[in-house]
This record gives sequence, C-alpha cells and structure tokens, in this order.
Amino acid sequence: MTFDPGHFHAALIHKEMVPGVSPRAFVYAPLGPDLVAHLGRIAAFNTRPVNPTRWRLEVHADDDCLERMLRHQPGNVVVLSGRNRPKIEVMLAAVEAGLHVLADKPWVVDSADLPKLERLFEAAALRELLVHDMMTERYEVTSQLQRELAHDAEVFGEPLDGTPDEPAVEMESVHYLRKQVAGAPLRRPPWFFDTRTTGEGLSDVGTHLVDLVNWFFFTRDPLDHRQDVRIYEATHWPTPISRDDFRSMTGEADFPVALGPVSGGRLSFFCNNQVGYALRGRHVRLTVRWDLEAASGGGDTHFARLRGSRSALVIRHDPPLVGRPELFVVPNDPAERETVATALGRRLPDLHARFPGIAVAERGAEVQLVVPDALRVGHELHFAQVLAQFLKYLASPRSLPAWEQPNLIAKYQVTCKGVDFARRPPPPGPPVAVSPPA
Repeated sequence: MTFDPGHFHAALIHKEMVPGVSPRAFVYAPLGPDLVAHLGRIAAFNTRPVNPTRWRLEVHADDDCLERMLRHQPGNVVVLSGRNRPKIEVMLAAVEAGLHVLADKPWVVDSADLPKLERLFEAAALRELLVHDMMTERYEVTSQLQRELAHDAEVFGEPLDGTPDEPAVEMESVHYLRKQVAGAPLRRPPWFFDTRTTGEGLSDVGTHLVDLVNWFFFTRDPLDHRQDVRIYEATHWPTPISRDDFRSMTGEADFPVALGPVSGGRLSFFCNNQVGYALRGRHVRLTVRWDLEAASGGGDTHFARLRGSRSALVIRHDPPLVGRPELFVVPNDPAERETVATALGRRLPDLHARFPGIAVAERGAEVQLVVPDALRVGHELHFAQVLAQFLKYLASPRSLPAWEQPNLIAKYQVTCKGVDFARRPPPPGPPVAVSPPA
C-alpha cells in the first residue's frame, strides 16, 4: 500500500518488479496533483518499451484516505513518501493499526517531534512490526567502498577525532531544484517550497549525510543520542526562487500565500545548511545545498572526506560538476603513497567478493579505486535495493541490526537540533563552504 505519494520517491519503489511483492498495489490519497503525478509515473514504468513493470493499481482517492486504508488493510506494508511534517503521525497510526512501514526520509523535521520516534519504536516492538527508512545512499558503491576502507588499518589507519576547524569527517551534498527523474522533467508540488512541511536542507536530504557518518563508524557500538551528540555550530541561507522559476518547476502561476512573504519577486527558500558537531568527540562538518539547476550534463553531487591516521578517503566528482563520484585514497605523507597503494592492492581480492571488477590506479599523490560501470546502478535503482533489504528484514526480523534504531534516533537529533541551532541569530560573515581538494 502507498499512502499520499507526494514525492517521486514513492514511485521509484515501483520502478522494478521485486520478487516477493505482489503486482497488485493499493494507493490511498486525496484526489489532486500529487496523486495524478504518482499514477503517471507508475503508468510510464508499465508502458516503457524495455523491461516494463506489471503493476495493477487499485486507487482510493478521497479525503478520509488514511482512515479508509487503516480500516481496509488490503496489504501488510505501507510505503510513505510525501509531505515530511505529518509523516511521523501517519507512521504512528499505521503501526498502531498493525502495519509494517517503509518510509522515505525524513521521518521528522521539527525537534518537537523527536520524542515520537521512541514512541514509534515502542509501539512497533509491542506489535512485532518493522519500521524502516529508505537510506538509499548506503547502496552507492563508492560510499560502500569508503566504509570498507575506513576499517582497514593498513590503508586508512585509525580514525582521527579531528577538531572543529579540521573535522575528521567532512561532507557536502549539492542537489538541484530543477532536474529530470525517470527521463522526464520533475514537477515539484508547491508545498515542497514550504520548509515548515519539507524541512530545511539539513533536516531533509541532509538526513543521508548524517546517516552515512553513523553507518561508517558507529555500528559496532551504537550511539546514545542523550550523551553522544554535541552540536556546536550551524547556519542556514536561502536559495532565491524567481516567479518564473517557480512557475516552471510547479506549474503554478504565482507563489501561494502559504509560502510567506516574497521580496522583489523572489521567494527566499531556506534550503541550505551547514552544521558542525561531535559524535563521542569525533568532529563532523556537513554542508547541504539546493541550487537551482546543474550545469549542462551535470546532476546532484556528493563530496566526502574521512581522515585517518595514515590517509584520507575522499569521494568527489571527477570532473567536479559533471563527473561521477570517484573514491581516492590520499596518504597523509606523500612518501607513503607506494606503501598505501600496495596495501590497497593486497585488499583487492577480498573486496572483489562483493565488488567484482574494481581496480587500483595511481593518480599522482593519490590512489584511485576504479569502479566498473556494472557496479554503478544509479540513484533511482537504489530504491529497489532498499525494498529488497526491507523484505529480507521482514522475513527475518531478528536479522535487523541492533544499531539501526538508536543510530536513527541520534541521526534525527542532529538534523532537527542542527536546524534549531541554525535559526539562532547567525555570527557575522558568510558560511564556510566545504570544497573538494584541487
């Protein structure tokens, strides 16, 4: 079942047929543009010339769709991907009605809702139900390799704790408001530009960055959000949206009054954040940006640098604006490049079991882990991988790692409290940008 699919991620769950999932799917949503857009995407998957899907949809379009879904329950799993602000309330209602939940990020965008996360997990445990989030970035091959090497003492050394000025972990995610999805221009709903509903950048797409940090370093000893998270700096700034740009992205003739004041014909969309925090003393700096449109041939970008006692592990797009994410090992001492390259070569046979075809290439002072095209499935297909993993946990609930729940709560502690911190009166001067090394 899919409830109120206001975000295109709800459709991407259906981009491929997945073994174990019935082709008969149910959609419950108010009748409106969000539902129409969702059905159009599913129809496009069903009618594409290559490997078409075979979804048979039963649609219930009315104002009491949540009550109707909870009463009918034609399936045992509900998928949520839409308005972020009320999502946690829908999740609680679904779990209390006995349904498993697969929900897109973010689950909460306001710190006032943080206590509801623990209530959700308590209710799910009481009913032996699974609630799981769509952390698609865990399935990006360069991030998976970065995580593997972050635990290799010969290549990376020991993780450093860093300082606020030189953090042990730096990440920057750049997304674009105008883009193509499943081969068609993305039409965004007007409410997407209301941060009270969607959240600021850190509390929305920034959820992935915070999750990666936890997933890299804190799965053997899970985090306790009450004592392990310390936020010490944060800021935010807007991306200006002109009336013409808003019209082209939403199809609306003008800005809705609900979005707030418009100055000089432009909406100030506060979707950019930077946050500095420490996890058990390990310093992290994250930057999340929403720009209007990518350069020709470009798309969303991801930069990540992890610092170890022997080398840094760096993901950057190569070339910066239009290239693909690539993973580089950068020795702290240039004289150690040969030693690090040899250690990486020794690790290759072990890595080939999970990542067949990867290779090592020396690039000046750096060593690149070369990833073959066959391992790069792309962001849209990561949703099928998320669904497949969810189904494995559903079949064997005890296989769900013990760290998932506490680390998720810690994740939203960073995103929500980080936005609270950013909304305080900012210090003078522009935000510090994270830039990939030359």
